[in-house]
Amino acid sequence: MKTTILLVLALLPAGFARSETAVGTAYGHAFACTDYAQGKVFIVSRAGKVEWEYPAPDCNELSVLPNGNLLFNTGHGVKEVTRAKEVVFNYQSKSEIYACQRLADGNTFVGECNAGRLLILNPKGEIVREVKLLPEGKNGGHTYMRNVRVLDNGHFLVAHNGEQVVREYDSTGKPVWEVAAKGGPHSVIRLANGNTVISCGDQPGGSRVFEVDPKGQTVWQVQGEEIPGHSLKFLAGVRRLPNGNTLICNWLGHGQFGKSPHLVEVTPDKRPVWSFADYQAIRTISNVVLLDEPSRKP
Repeated sequence: MKTTILLVLALLPAGFARSETAVGTAYGHAFACTDYAQGKVFIVSRAGKVEWEYPAPDCNELSVLPNGNLLFNTGHGVKEVTRAKEVVFNYQSKSEIYACQRLADGNTFVGECNAGRLLILNPKGEIVREVKLLPEGKNGGHTYMRNVRVLDNGHFLVAHNGEQVVREYDSTGKPVWEVAAKGGPHSVIRLANGNTVISCGDQPGGSRVFEVDPKGQTVWQVQGEEIPGHSLKFLAGVRRLPNGNTLICNWLGHGQFGKSPHLVEVTPDKRPVWSFADYQAIRTISNVVLLDEPSRKP
């Protein structure tokens, strides 16, 4: 039976959301995603059909808020947009921006890449707090940082892409923890158990997602050709799902378009249970948020 399912999936046309569980029961995910290459954000149904889209140049970061609005970066800014495509929050900067996050108090976190500034903005877009990681006037450049997360303890977890390191800073900007991330870290997650999940791009030694404990020791990793039938290219966004699986954004830029699925959900023992590829509507997926319940029973 499983051989038959795999054969059918292999014959599906490009653009179809390919789905398979480890026990042979097909399912899909509804999700929102960023397409860095096209400069758009999308909402995609469980059947793999694009249902909504909005312009978002150089978009690498995306959240779906409790009210259903989408919060995302726009190259040099951050926007919150309703499903009716009304802009209800807008922050613009001279610096490139690849990180944003809505905080529990209603304020918005923004990470300015070139400027090396970590900002807390009120709902009007006004700066209420600023933490500087670089000296005044210094330009960190295009690769200074990608994804940044404000942690529950008020610290900042920063993916320093160009430096190939992930650092945790305290609330004043003082480094308190770091781990090497060869290949250039793109996205970071701090898990409830204190471990950190990191995705890396396609620089030498990259194309991997790995998990480290608080001491910086690698406790799990997936890379290259380890997932059967799913070649890992530039690994961008990453999510650890409630069912223990890891959802990976397999960014297909740098000459890799059409060579592998955009998204792959993989079990802890590195088995693929779901993947998505639509080479007609979507060129590259750099971040994703599931809109359905990701934890499923066989």
